[in-house]
Amino acid sequence: MIISRLSYRAVFIILFSAVLTYGCARHAAPDQDGAAGAAVVDEGTSSADASALDQQPEKSASGAKKEAVDDDQALLDTALELTETAQEYWEDNDMDQAIESLDQAYALILTVPGNNPKLTQQKDDLRFMISKRIMELYASRQVAVKGNHNEIPRVVNAHVEREIQSFQTVERDFFLESYKRSGKYRGGMVKALKEAGLPEELSWLPLIESGFKIRALSRSRAFGLWQFIPSTGYKFGLKRNAWIDERLDPEKSTAAAIAYFKELHQMFGDWATVLAAYNCGEGSVARAIRISKVDYLDNFWDFYERLPRETARYFPRFLAVLAILKDPAQYGFTLDQPDQPLSYETCTVERPVHLKSVAQKLDVDLTDLTQLNPELRRDATPDVPYVLRVPPGKKELLTAELDKLPKWSPPKVEYVLHRVRRGETLSLIALRYRTSIQRILEANNIRSTRLLRVGQRLKIPMRNSTTAS
Repeated sequence: MIISRLSYRAVFIILFSAVLTYGCARHAAPDQDGAAGAAVVDEGTSSADASALDQQPEKSASGAKKEAVDDDQALLDTALELTETAQEYWEDNDMDQAIESLDQAYALILTVPGNNPKLTQQKDDLRFMISKRIMELYASRQVAVKGNHNEIPRVVNAHVEREIQSFQTVERDFFLESYKRSGKYRGGMVKALKEAGLPEELSWLPLIESGFKIRALSRSRAFGLWQFIPSTGYKFGLKRNAWIDERLDPEKSTAAAIAYFKELHQMFGDWATVLAAYNCGEGSVARAIRISKVDYLDNFWDFYERLPRETARYFPRFLAVLAILKDPAQYGFTLDQPDQPLSYETCTVERPVHLKSVAQKLDVDLTDLTQLNPELRRDATPDVPYVLRVPPGKKELLTAELDKLPKWSPPKVEYVLHRVRRGETLSLIALRYRTSIQRILEANNIRSTRLLRVGQRLKIPMRNSTTAS
């Protein structure tokens, strides 16, 4: 059956909306419907006979139930195999067979009852995977019809000119400082993008995302050079725990950004829409596409005005950066030499040690050491083997002195939770709990008091918290 390009787009948006709806609800607790059963025993039956009657049917029912579960598990395993087969067909450009395999997989999971909590999550995960895969298939078909959208379209229209003017005036210092900082990290980004087959220009995206500040934090809790929120970072392999936050690691976060770019490009097919989705999320862009009813691949500049204001400025700002960097003199810029790339050696540390102790032992500046290891939330290595970065020429010395470094223990801090009410400020909250604003900021990883919002839950460190010896 031949489906028109617009039909593909309609199917794509419907499927995408379904996937997003499921994605938001998939972690809800599964239904656990059950019926209590009771054995009916004749009044004249002895207690021993009654016990035998109770035990025999229960044993038989248990065996039948186990067999049913095994059968259902086999169906789900087969559905998973069909989903993987569809991927192989897709890679061989056999779209019809890929869709047929996904249809068969979906039909199988529909035959599995929903009354077993153990299998319910597997069913939901497979539904999500199959729906997402079908969405990607139709998106790729749509792109194949339209042609090549692998290049970032460079234009300088009225929208882009407004952003250029902003960089020339009120944001001039920001632009120049960000460009200078870019030298520390951009070389590694360009290399990774080349290896992934993505446009090198994407390496300039952190200029508008974070100003190439490693610890940039947004109002939406996005963190790092590439501005990942915790959930998206976790989705693309960035770990976050009491010791580390990999969103702050330049190499790891760049790898995650590349994986996200690839997924978005597979969904939408062009870089203008991909960058809009990177900024405000796939859901917002999909809803805008559905509501606007325009061919966004051909008419992005009509479509983008229907996006949230911040996102509507995002792609023009990126194009403005590219235009200025292509010909700085044309736009009145003289660019200084960027900072030198960070160079380092690595050494595996088996136990928690504080970077201050390491810096003293190596006779290096603590700031330089923390800059090489930005993902360490406590400025200390975790309680598992950790690959620590040290300045060039210091690896052998650290290896020789590791056993002499004191083991570090994190502070023992007691917290209470506080939900922010309308009209409350950090100073009022700190006064109420007899603590300081700075301790609240540190406990919640907040960089600015302006980021406080109504309904936000704060961890309040108590005044009598003690430190481990």
